[in-house]
Amino acid sequence: MQALLEKNKVLRTGLLIIVLLGTCMVIGDGVLTPSISVLSAVNGLQIAAPGIHDNWMVFLACIILVCLFYLQHYGTHKVAFMFAPIVITWLLCISGIGVYNVIHHQPGVFRALSPYYMWNFFKVCGKEGWVALGGVALCITGTEAMFADLGHFSQLSIKIAFTGVVYPCLILSYMGQAAYLSKHPEHIGRTFYMSIPKPVYWPVLVVATLAAVVGSQAVISATFSIIKQCQSLGCFPRVKVVHTSNHIHGQIYIPEMNWLLLILSLAVTVGFKDTTQIGNAYGIAVVSVMLVTTFLMSLVIVIVWRKHILVAAAFFLVFGSIELLYISSSFMKVPQGGWVPLVLSAVFMLVMYCWHYGTTKKYEFDIQNKVSMKWILTLGPSLGIVRVPGMGLIYTELVTGVPAIFTHFVTNLPAFHKVLVFVCIKSVPVPHVEVEQRYLVGRIGPKEYRMYRCIVRYGYKDVHEEDHNFEKNLVDSIAQFIQFEGSGDVWFPSSSENSAAEAEDTHRTFTSFAAHHGIKVLASDCSDTHSSGSGTTTVRSFQALQDQVDAAARGRKKVLLALQDSADEEGTESIGRKRSFSNLEEPDDQEETDSLGRKKSFQSSQSTVDGEGTDALGRKKKVVRFDVNPEVDPVVGEELAELYSAREAGVAYVLGHSYVKAKNASSWFKRFAIDYAYNFLRTNCRGPGIDLSIPHLCLIEVGMIYYV
Repeated sequence: MQALLEKNKVLRTGLLIIVLLGTCMVIGDGVLTPSISVLSAVNGLQIAAPGIHDNWMVFLACIILVCLFYLQHYGTHKVAFMFAPIVITWLLCISGIGVYNVIHHQPGVFRALSPYYMWNFFKVCGKEGWVALGGVALCITGTEAMFADLGHFSQLSIKIAFTGVVYPCLILSYMGQAAYLSKHPEHIGRTFYMSIPKPVYWPVLVVATLAAVVGSQAVISATFSIIKQCQSLGCFPRVKVVHTSNHIHGQIYIPEMNWLLLILSLAVTVGFKDTTQIGNAYGIAVVSVMLVTTFLMSLVIVIVWRKHILVAAAFFLVFGSIELLYISSSFMKVPQGGWVPLVLSAVFMLVMYCWHYGTTKKYEFDIQNKVSMKWILTLGPSLGIVRVPGMGLIYTELVTGVPAIFTHFVTNLPAFHKVLVFVCIKSVPVPHVEVEQRYLVGRIGPKEYRMYRCIVRYGYKDVHEEDHNFEKNLVDSIAQFIQFEGSGDVWFPSSSENSAAEAEDTHRTFTSFAAHHGIKVLASDCSDTHSSGSGTTTVRSFQALQDQVDAAARGRKKVLLALQDSADEEGTESIGRKRSFSNLEEPDDQEETDSLGRKKSFQSSQSTVDGEGTDALGRKKKVVRFDVNPEVDPVVGEELAELYSAREAGVAYVLGHSYVKAKNASSWFKRFAIDYAYNFLRTNCRGPGIDLSIPHLCLIEVGMIYYV
């Protein structure tokens, strides 16, 4: 099945459309749920005060909706302490009222749990019973958004809560309403509020309103969550994602989508003013999400779980047939409001598909036109241009290889900096990344080229450093890499020597083996050393790691394991010789001597201000002297001196802008998707976050057009 999907482009496109359809229905759910929940809750006021006009109910619902969406930017954790008491109180209220109505009106309603009565209902009602399934589907709404709770709770806790508390309370509530209707069929329009005993009516109304707000909050969080996932997969335009919690990664807030959902919810509430039509739209959205989820789950059973295709077919036959029955009934209500989720889904699908199409084409162009190492080597150390004093930081989204826009730099700029660093900024799913573990450094090409790569990792709560601190930490990390590289240790081969698949296999093998033997991974690099009494060696194979474990079992406690971080969607690949920043325990005497020696030599290689002088224009400038420890290899000392000299000469930030256009021979759809839709979205959505932290006085921007 997996091979078939990978080879067949039509099947891949069809699967993408189905996934986008389910995603867009979830977004539509985020629009409809607050509207129907809040409007249904406030309509209970008309039971106690029948003289209130419907327009006042709509106005009150709109006020509550505005407050609900306004409070989103404070984060779930600020008000989450109220959610559990409100929900528990609500469940106890509806179950208690249900038990009261069952006892008071029709104790025999429990017989309705028998499937016989379901069969008899369809037998007696016929087509009308099938049409009624569209309303029955509203009894299970909300369950489609349970995945949002995974950002806050474990799977087991959700299963226990839903099976042991939520489901029984709902069954008792619906049984109570059925018992009440058996005696008062004329109240079918507002059964729930009419069945509430008078002494507890107002408290239940307040709790119902609060529960509607909490339920709406859950679906809004689910919408934020799925949009963030789509953005990570390149299926949604870039939007600002704010993490509202230092401890829970799943608690997020997206300002643009929050206000868009508010506008759409207000439009639906004011436009329909009726929960019946909103319910028709809501039912189509919910059942569509369930059907898509069932279909994708069938694929997971085959592709991920590696089960037989008959198991997946049986799963889809059982659950999919039920959902198809419900959705066929719901589509009968399209003229009565059911068109809303279809229109919303069509608009969002067009946006998401065009963005994904343009992003994919741009990525394919970048991969196919990456600069080869052979081409760089033919240019020589000067890269075919004048290398002037200074350091150039070239920002790129690629964690491996040299981007195609680099050739644009080389062929259009008459001179370039003596030291080049390809900088890639990545966010990782942890709150904070320590400075010592933030920079992953590698080399591109031979030493005399003075070209490096640095992946800079930030946690989702980290604030990008000030320019001076960033430059200092970056240069120090490169210097430490040079120092460790020249210390005689054995390092992993670079990406030009190892394939990405080999690097990924090595990473998985080392990770699983280390986890099995209780070795803690302390840093994310490719070098991997351990110490014995005789000195320091380097682990470069699985057998060496096995020897390390055996040595640790014999009493050698010092272990240092560093592995390549693979948190990027482009795959795991070793990008050069890297160093490690962490130690498991304090070093022994020999290790301490080596460590202090390296630290001393590294510190002595840094620049010191010797005084002031004047340049050719008569301007004052700092005269910097670089002291290199005599014990350091002269080649290493020369490279360190050039590194710090380049920083003192000035740091320039080089940012490439790539513009995508369709080729002249492209189809009309491709020209529309690339030239109009994708470029419009790219122009008006947020740019990469790094753009905001680059000092404009040191910025060099270079544009390049990609014809795809």
